[in-house]
Amino acid sequence: MANRSQVAAIAPPTWASSVAGSFHSLVALLVAVLVVSTLYLSRYQPQGWACDTVSYQRYKEKQRQYMSSEITCQAYGRKDLKYQKWRFNATALSEKLRNKRLVYEHNATIEFYCAAYLVESNCDDPKNQSTHHRVVRVRAIENHAKHWRDADFLIFNTYLWWRESEMELMWGAFESPTAMHKVVKMPRAYEMAHVNKSKTKLFFFSMSPSHEKQGETEPITQEGCWGTGSVLAMIRVVERVGKLERRSVTIHVLNITQLSEYRKEAHPTINRKYWHPLTKQQLANPFSYTDYFHWCLPGLPDVWNELLCTYIFHILDTYVYFLS
Repeated sequence: MANRSQVAAIAPPTWASSVAGSFHSLVALLVAVLVVSTLYLSRYQPQGWACDTVSYQRYKEKQRQYMSSEITCQAYGRKDLKYQKWRFNATALSEKLRNKRLVYEHNATIEFYCAAYLVESNCDDPKNQSTHHRVVRVRAIENHAKHWRDADFLIFNTYLWWRESEMELMWGAFESPTAMHKVVKMPRAYEMAHVNKSKTKLFFFSMSPSHEKQGETEPITQEGCWGTGSVLAMIRVVERVGKLERRSVTIHVLNITQLSEYRKEAHPTINRKYWHPLTKQQLANPFSYTDYFHWCLPGLPDVWNELLCTYIFHILDTYVYFLS
C-alpha cells in the first residue's frame, strides 16, 4: 500500500470491550479496509467448526489487561477452556493462501472510538449508555466526527442494537421542548448518519446471536442451525441495506449471525463479574442471571476478525492484479 490509511472502528461499549481485549484481534478487525461485498463474504463461510487442541493457540486471557470483566471467563471460574480451540474449517482458503506471505501491519493507523452512533444520541454518556429509548440528533455530528474526521473507513460493531427495527430521530437539542421528533426505519437512519460519501467506507457486522441453554461445552453440530437468539426479521433488514446504494450510500455487511449460532458453548454463562450482588432468588435459579449475550475471550469474536482477514487477502490480490 503506497498511501497511509486511517481506520476508525465505532462500537457500542458492550461489544467493543470484546474486541479491545485483544490488540492482535483488533488489528485483524481493522485491517479490513477495502471493499468487501456481501456476495463475496458468502464464499468463505466456514465449512463447519474444527477443534484444534494442538496448533491453534491464541493469546492468553491473563495477557490482556484491558479486557472487560464481563468476558474474562477463565478468571471468573470457567474450567473448560475448549471453547478457545475451535477454528473455522476452511480448506479452500488454506489452498488459496498456499505459498503466500501475509503481513499484518503496513503503513496504517488504527484507532478505536467508542460511540453509539455516528451522530449525537442520548446514549453518549459513558455512565448511562444502556437507555432503552434511544434518540439521535441527526444533524449533530461534530462532537463525534472530530475524532474520526480523516478516517477512510468506519467499522460498526453493532452487537444487539439491530434488534430494534426503528429508531427515533430528533432535530434540535435534547433539552429543547420544541425539538422535532420522527421515527424512521433503521436502514434510513444509517443513511442519514453517513456523512462523507466520497471518501469514507462504511462496514458493519450483523447481529450477534444469544442462546438459552445452560452448561453447554460443545458447539451445535446441526447444519443450518437457527436458534431463538436470532431475530430473522432483522436479518432480512440487514440484507436490505444494499438498497441504499440507490442513494449513493454504500454499506458493506459482514454476516456473522448464523456462523455464531453454532457456538452456544462460547458464552460466559455464570463465569463473569456481576456488578450488583446476586439475590437469593437468583442464586437459587442460575439461569435467571446466566450471560448468553457476551462471548468469552479468547474465543468466537477472534474468528470473526480472522474471517475479515481472509476477505482482505482476496481484495489485495485483486488490487495488485489491476495495478500490474
